Amino acid sequence: HGDGVQVLRGGQFEEPRRVLRFHDKMDFEMVSISKEDGVDFKVSVTTYPEIEIGEYKGLKAEKVAVKVTPEEVEAEVNSMAERNARMVSVEDRAAQNGDTVIIDFEGFKDGVAFDGGKAEGHSLTLGSGQFIPGFEDQIVGKNIGDEFDVNVTFPEDYGAEDLAGKEAVFKVKLHEIKVRELPTVDDEFAKDVSEFDTLDELKADLEKKALERKTKAADEAVENALVQQIVDSIKGEIPEAMYENRLEQLTEDYAYRLQSQGLSLETYLKYTNSNIDEFKKSFRPQAEGQVKFRLALEKIVELENITPSDEELEAEFAKLAEGYGVEVEKVKAVIPAEEISKDLAVGKAIDLVKENAVITEVEEKKAEES
Repeated sequence: HGDGVQVLRGGQFEEPRRVLRFHDKMDFEMVSISKEDGVDFKVSVTTYPEIEIGEYKGLKAEKVAVKVTPEEVEAEVNSMAERNARMVSVEDRAAQNGDTVIIDFEGFKDGVAFDGGKAEGHSLTLGSGQFIPGFEDQIVGKNIGDEFDVNVTFPEDYGAEDLAGKEAVFKVKLHEIKVRELPTVDDEFAKDVSEFDTLDELKADLEKKALERKTKAADEAVENALVQQIVDSIKGEIPEAMYENRLEQLTEDYAYRLQSQGLSLETYLKYTNSNIDEFKKSFRPQAEGQVKFRLALEKIVELENITPSDEELEAEFAKLAEGYGVEVEKVKAVIPAEEISKDLAVGKAIDLVKENAVITEVEEKKAEES
């Protein structure tokens, strides 16, 4: 918690439920030191900013009227069927584009086998473009058991310099032809892929979840539109240190997410041909927006004298304890009640903004056009 990250709910301002904290920053500069005169130094102090905000009641925003069409539900069902397709061997015809073939192959340049050009039992989907141009096309029309040559020319920009732009011959043997077989979409399918007994029940659930997703997205879009209006209205000098602190936090959060995937930030920067300064720079707009919005919310809390109740505070401690899987008292020992109270207050502040906003409902097509 402590010097963690600000929390705002939904959309581009959403972060884990932690607080943006900024303590007065002090920079010391040693001027002189001696036994006779003691220590002489300068101190520069960056203080918490005083800001002004514009009108935060009566803001206007458009909200998309969400709906889920039968076609969208069917598309989701078809997607589930695709995910549950199985590979079936075909023995009564030649290979076609779209088939998956099992092949052995070995490549030769000027009659000599080259490194990396040999494999056995390799699975290749024809038409996928996995191999160099012309390779897959020459397997189409071949039958199981056929042994044949595939003549190709490596691209000029091929990774191996000794093969780039060169002609080669692959000796290929076709072992197996497979096709993806989709399951029949019926009640049995619904039982196999879900907790429902009928296809109608599955479709109803998919429609409900799709509606929930769209509704959440529409609500977040409204909140983001109101947020931006408040951020744009801020007046006051915001210390660079606040932005720098937020950039550090965003960088640390991203590095942590990469680490959970087994990748370090340093390795990621090498893969993307970037450096830490460019990486942090990409977060700058996000950091500025989040800092300004938190300051604006805190100003609304001050102006409206918003104070969470003891019941709300206890409920939030209980929620955190459940999320961390620990006892409430342990959470209270680690996270000061003042910080939780501030989080709740800014949450109530954005609720106040939304409750007092003028929201106009628009059709989805109109929203896309605008």
